[in-house]
Amino acid sequence: MIFKEYDPIKKKMFQVIDNDGKVINPKYMPEISDELVLKAYKDMLFARTSDLMILSYQRQGRIFTYPPNYGQEAISGAVAQVMRKEDWLVPAFREMGAYLAKGASLKEIFLYFMGYEDGVNFKNAENFLPYSVPIASQLPHAVGIGYEIKYKKKDQIVFTFVGDGGTSEGDFHEALNFAGVWNAPVIFIVQNNQYGISTPFKVQTASEGIAIKSYAYGIKGIQVDGNDFFAMYKAVKESHESARRGEGPVLIEAITYRRGPHTTSDDPTKYRLNAEEEAWAEKDPLKRLKAWLIDRELYDEETEQKLIEDYKKEIDRQFIEAENYGPVPIEDIFKYTYADMPEDLKQQMVEYQKFLQWKEARGL
Repeated sequence: MIFKEYDPIKKKMFQVIDNDGKVINPKYMPEISDELVLKAYKDMLFARTSDLMILSYQRQGRIFTYPPNYGQEAISGAVAQVMRKEDWLVPAFREMGAYLAKGASLKEIFLYFMGYEDGVNFKNAENFLPYSVPIASQLPHAVGIGYEIKYKKKDQIVFTFVGDGGTSEGDFHEALNFAGVWNAPVIFIVQNNQYGISTPFKVQTASEGIAIKSYAYGIKGIQVDGNDFFAMYKAVKESHESARRGEGPVLIEAITYRRGPHTTSDDPTKYRLNAEEEAWAEKDPLKRLKAWLIDRELYDEETEQKLIEDYKKEIDRQFIEAENYGPVPIEDIFKYTYADMPEDLKQQMVEYQKFLQWKEARGL
């Protein structure tokens, strides 16, 4: 078990391949077929291509504020290969690969960031909670689901995500505490991308990382190279198996780097140096996994360029469908909070209708 050798108290980060895709820890190379690795890479490439295109759409004014996943794809990419249909996904807002694996469509993702509530209906995704923008508030929900799973003795696991900034929230600590007390089958994945918006990780906690906090709650913990697909896959796979055996929750600290802005309204040049960004570019998760695949003659650059061309066409197709979705019925904004709409909400709806008529009359 990697949890013994890479116990957080030993201050060791679990890693399988280096920055050039070379295996440096063969003892823990996961048992995974070449076909599944290739699929995982293609899925990660699709997520990245989508991510970069959404950034472009946003700059064109065609979609609202968006939080890029750029540089963090191996984390949700590994979860995508382990997570089953019956497992639960309780996300934050930077796990596109996991969303797509669970059954969400790009069109739904686009709709959400265009302001449509329909974007979180996830018609083809089971056991998938909506994105959580209020930081860390999703974690107690994940534990509640985990408690229900244990109580009813279901063969399910809960995957939940949070960023390093979210570990400063009370919800993070409450969730880990209750998960430990209840021995709930929840896998907490902290995407430590080095910044809580613009606050560097070094000033967020006096602890030596996040994984070591697992000690306080009596649960398993491990720090993993979050840009190493194989290390993430191994850690997630063993955590999943452990939780299914009834051994309780796991805290995975995935060390990564947000190569893009926190959101499209952020300017990281205000608080990051070029030298830092260049150093992390060498650790890029797709770069490393692609090098491994090319070295084994499973992939080549020509194939990649053809894939990207095809991906862009499909991404654009789904985006245009989302753009043509049509307006939200006004009553939908007001009528779903109560079984019977109270008078004050009815009045608000009337006032909003008058406001829209006023705008239309002035050509605004």
